[in-house]
Amino acid sequence: MFQYEELNKQFIGGRWRDGSSRNVLEDRNPYTQKVITSFRKATPDDVDAAYRAAALAKQEWDKVNPFKKRAILEKAVSFIEEHEEAIVYLIMEELGGTRLKAEFEIGLVKNMIKEAATFPVRMEGKILPSTIDGKENRLYRIPAGVVGVISPFNFPFFLSMKSVAPALGAGNGVVLKPHEETPICGGTLIAKIFEAAGVPDGLLNVIVTDIGEIGDSFVEHPVPRIISFTGSTGVGSYIGQLAVKHFKKPLLELGGNSALIVLEDADLEYAVNAAVFSRFTHQGQICMSANRVLVHTSVYDKFTELYEAKVSSLKVGDPMDPDTVIGPLINERQAEGLKRSVEKAIEEGAVPVLSGRFSGTIAEPVILKDVKPDMSIAKEELFGPAVCIMPFETEDEAVSIANATPFGLSGAVHTANVERGVEFAKRIETGMIHVNDTTINDEPNVAFGGEKQSGLGRLNGEWSLEEFTTLKWISVQHEKRQFPY
Repeated sequence: MFQYEELNKQFIGGRWRDGSSRNVLEDRNPYTQKVITSFRKATPDDVDAAYRAAALAKQEWDKVNPFKKRAILEKAVSFIEEHEEAIVYLIMEELGGTRLKAEFEIGLVKNMIKEAATFPVRMEGKILPSTIDGKENRLYRIPAGVVGVISPFNFPFFLSMKSVAPALGAGNGVVLKPHEETPICGGTLIAKIFEAAGVPDGLLNVIVTDIGEIGDSFVEHPVPRIISFTGSTGVGSYIGQLAVKHFKKPLLELGGNSALIVLEDADLEYAVNAAVFSRFTHQGQICMSANRVLVHTSVYDKFTELYEAKVSSLKVGDPMDPDTVIGPLINERQAEGLKRSVEKAIEEGAVPVLSGRFSGTIAEPVILKDVKPDMSIAKEELFGPAVCIMPFETEDEAVSIANATPFGLSGAVHTANVERGVEFAKRIETGMIHVNDTTINDEPNVAFGGEKQSGLGRLNGEWSLEEFTTLKWISVQHEKRQFPY
């Protein structure tokens, strides 16, 4: 088991130390509200030190044999496997994840690092022909330089690693700022893993702080070439604009308002199971969660009945209880916001099928039926265990409802006819959509990203390798060239 005293420091230049601020960040268990540890916050000076360390260590990383880099990343996977039970506990303790959620997240992390471990030996270049006699055009794939990563609180271990591991594998230095609600699982735990794996001192740095302490310095700093942000669309828009203003490339994985569509020929029991998983996994605190379940009118009543029965069976409460499916939201502010959204929807005419209670950070499941596309709750991202069930009569109507959102991250469609499902999926304005499956999918070798206000760029596999590198053209003039003057 990890001791919190091992993980409650800044990790800068290969050293564990307190932040320079006098202010303290308290890390609380969202279920018990107990302070599990505290951090002295990092300041802009600490941010500067971290970026400078990453730039310096990157020069050392450049000299490491690609196969040795691969072996170091593989050691990170071995470290996680050796400490898996301790990491499960951290996820349950720090962010209120259930054991099921913790084990699922750790599996995603291991697969992501395994994919990133192949990057050092995939830094391929090209030799291209030239319009000029005697010239050889060489195109080299090289690391971008230093990457700044800002991660969220919902899947902090995975969503930090989703950028950190590929960035390191592609040859970059990294500075990671985890969300202030999850500084360990999203930050210092990752530092501990790569420290144990043997990355050069300073190659990966972790800054624990909040925006009130560092302002825009994390993004504005002159060293990083890429800012990878995962979080809300509002904050992502600001960070993207700030990054571009300072000539940095933004990678943005943002919010969603995914629809799971049930056509009239779907396997209803299976669709119910997929829809429940799509909404209530980790209390609905997933950007890909199905906020809206669209059901054909011919099966609407039967689906709603089965759906209510399934959701009613889910145990709510202490995430340490292995039978718990729905644990706490990350803080009371999130719970209060969800409660207000539900109350407003009912005022607007949504019909409550299941009306869960709200108490502190615990929100019991809420099912609203007969939700209309113009209701406020149908337009927003619901980061909690509440769902909208919406009827439709034709495929065109279902497409129209599904697309009536500024988001475009994920989705799913259920039907007995796979090719019908594929043709339907093509019409949905989203970066990812799944036929006869959940809306929650992420695989290390498949392009991940959203359309519209759900983000910019694609991660995973060759797309992460592309995003975290750049191309350099070096030409060689083998024969003397004739110049016009």
